[in-house]
Amino acid sequence: MACRISELVLDCRDPDAQARWWCEVLDWVVLDREGDDSIEIGPREGFGGAVPTLILNASSEPRRGKLPLHLDVNPTDRDQDAELERLLGLGAVQADVGQADDVSWYVLADPEGNEFCLLRRQLDPLSFTR
Repeated sequence: MACRISELVLDCRDPDAQARWWCEVLDWVVLDREGDDSIEIGPREGFGGAVPTLILNASSEPRRGKLPLHLDVNPTDRDQDAELERLLGLGAVQADVGQADDVSWYVLADPEGNEFCLLRRQLDPLSFTR
């Protein structure tokens, strides 16, 4: 027996805004709401599939420093440069966390400053069959 990652939780000031933004980035939907405190987003197929969902949890605690865990994303229907332009157009900003100049990924931050990386390799979109 083993465990499986089913959800990732990200504290944020504005879960609604973050949910809208990450749904646009990942082509996901809102799956569940827990009052005004948290919003779960994920693939249209819902919780429990091959991909962990993302819970955006309301927090007024200020973030301190670089996130100890971050998300990596890969383009699915365009190359890395085109996806970078799309993400920047949605409000991502390039971030410097001390990465070298010759890395193959881009370090970005979402509208609340949470770092994530855009990797080079293009992946096929997930297909869900049950």
